[in-house]
Amino acid sequence: MIYYLTLLFNHSLILLFSGGAEEKPMLLSVNPGLIIWQLIIFVILLFILKKIAWKPLLSSLHSREQSIKDTIDQAERLQKDAHELIEQNKKNMAEANAHSMKIINDAKDMAVKVKDEIMVKAQEDSRKLIEQAKSEIKQEKESAMSDLRNEVSDLAIKSAEKILKDNLDETKQKKIVNDFISQIPSN
Repeated sequence: MIYYLTLLFNHSLILLFSGGAEEKPMLLSVNPGLIIWQLIIFVILLFILKKIAWKPLLSSLHSREQSIKDTIDQAERLQKDAHELIEQNKKNMAEANAHSMKIINDAKDMAVKVKDEIMVKAQEDSRKLIEQAKSEIKQEKESAMSDLRNEVSDLAIKSAEKILKDNLDETKQKKIVNDFISQIPSN
């Protein structure tokens, strides 16, 4: 179509210039007939372009504009979603940190509690062992004192027997020794 318009334009120019063979047109000369034909051809060209090319150009421009707007809107939505996800992620991280700190603090408290329980149990066990050792020492001491009394009484009897061989009988001697031992402090 444009091809035909350019041919029409070229032929009209040829006709305009061929009519005045007497005068040679100059480059800067003004020819009113030429100007009128050029205006008519320009208006016809605009009319044809409006009918044929203007609507497709406008529709392609509008569709391009709409696709750009849609892309920008989608990018803004995606950016908003990304910001929301980042905020949610920060919130989740803060909650996870708080939860982990709570777990750590609970574990520390539990460790302190277990340590205290172990210390109390160890002190109680050591106290029981000390009391048991004291009891055993006391029993051993009483047993040793009893053995010592028996030996002392036997030695005293034997020594007194040697000294008094015939003067006292055995029951009197035991009574004297027991009296002597009872006078000895028990510690």
